Amino acid sequence: MSSSKLTLFIFLALIAGIIFGWLCPEYAVRMQPLADVFLRMVKMIIAPLIFATLVVGIAGHGDVKHLGKIGLKTLLYFEIVTTIALVLGLVMANVFKPGVGFNIDLATVSMSAVEKMQHVQIDHSLSHMLTDMVPTSVFQAMAEGNLLQIVVFSIFFALAICAVGKKARPVLDFLQSTCEIMFKFTEFVMLFAPIGVFGAISATIGKNGIGILASYAKLIGVTYLSLALFVVIVLFLVCKIINIPFSSLIKALKEPALLAFTTASSEAALPKAMDVMEKFGVPKNIVSFVMPTGYTFNLDGSTLYLALTALFCAQIAGIDIPIKQQLLIMLTLMLTSKGIAGVPRVSLVVLTGTLSGFGLPVVGVAILLGIDQILDMGRTTVNLIGNCVATTVIARWEDAFDYDKMKNFMRDKKVKKHTERLTSNIAPDINIESETREPVMRP
Repeated sequence: MSSSKLTLFIFLALIAGIIFGWLCPEYAVRMQPLADVFLRMVKMIIAPLIFATLVVGIAGHGDVKHLGKIGLKTLLYFEIVTTIALVLGLVMANVFKPGVGFNIDLATVSMSAVEKMQHVQIDHSLSHMLTDMVPTSVFQAMAEGNLLQIVVFSIFFALAICAVGKKARPVLDFLQSTCEIMFKFTEFVMLFAPIGVFGAISATIGKNGIGILASYAKLIGVTYLSLALFVVIVLFLVCKIINIPFSSLIKALKEPALLAFTTASSEAALPKAMDVMEKFGVPKNIVSFVMPTGYTFNLDGSTLYLALTALFCAQIAGIDIPIKQQLLIMLTLMLTSKGIAGVPRVSLVVLTGTLSGFGLPVVGVAILLGIDQILDMGRTTVNLIGNCVATTVIARWEDAFDYDKMKNFMRDKKVKKHTERLTSNIAPDINIESETREPVMRP
């Protein structure tokens, strides 16, 4: 199936899921297993794909000397961009005040789920973060989907291959073949994407009801407006500075971005996004290092969301937070939002801990639980786009971006789309030709 057809089917599945969830909510909630099965299929791809691509990227291209420099540049860029996202979230919360006038009775809000989150203990110390980066078992890291640990193991494995030299060539060839196999494997799994999207969307609408969009309209609107501004202003300016056509990048990411939005899962879109960015002109070693690392240190959408909702929770309780305390909250979020990508409901867990630390009421988190899936769709998409932009930034910073490859990739997409149109237009002519053939004489 071509990329454009798959995108169309995913979009149609999105529309069908919304309609089905609205009209048949009691049956729609039973569609969740379809989404769960698809996400499980994606998760089984990620670990071998990242391991193989990163090892081949480092050992196969001989970039060992530059690896440390790439790592420092990557972390520096991540810190700058996530700080901008936090500032934008605070600004939007102060300007639009989504929590002021919120029309839900706080006394009726269930706090049981939030109380569980308050008991989740997360160690944000630098020592714990450094320790947690190193896996005790690579198989455990792969089973748990700990991307950062997989990256660390892959780097050391690649360094060892380079040190061994020619004797390790068979292993490198095997991993090169594994890369090709896993990308083909990804294509097969993506064929099930429309089914997974339908299951995820219909279950979300069926569980929460279409009416929830009206109750939370202001919060949803401000959140998505903030995420959109971050993409069209911040990421656009980044691409402008490094001389990468932003419109071409967005067109290239159309399919993985739609997949991230509809499933609210970064993992679902990661294999396809890595494939697209490599074809777009970013070297394999940069793609395979920056993107998995970004899902721990560069969650632009999630950090913006945390800053916005922290003030939202204060506003619904009628608490006016002075600017100095807002800056302290932002500094806290800069630390607490790093290195915890594997925690379930990570954004809400971090938000709960931050609010408790500043003595603010956590009832707002219980309110956010009702629409977390809907908001998660937007922030996950921005996380994906932000990490893809990060790969182009590091590639340009290293003077390794291949403009010719990018132009060929975008031209091939246009040619393929044009060919599909021609094929659909030729089909009627074939039928006409078959009707004008000589009739068969029958006795």
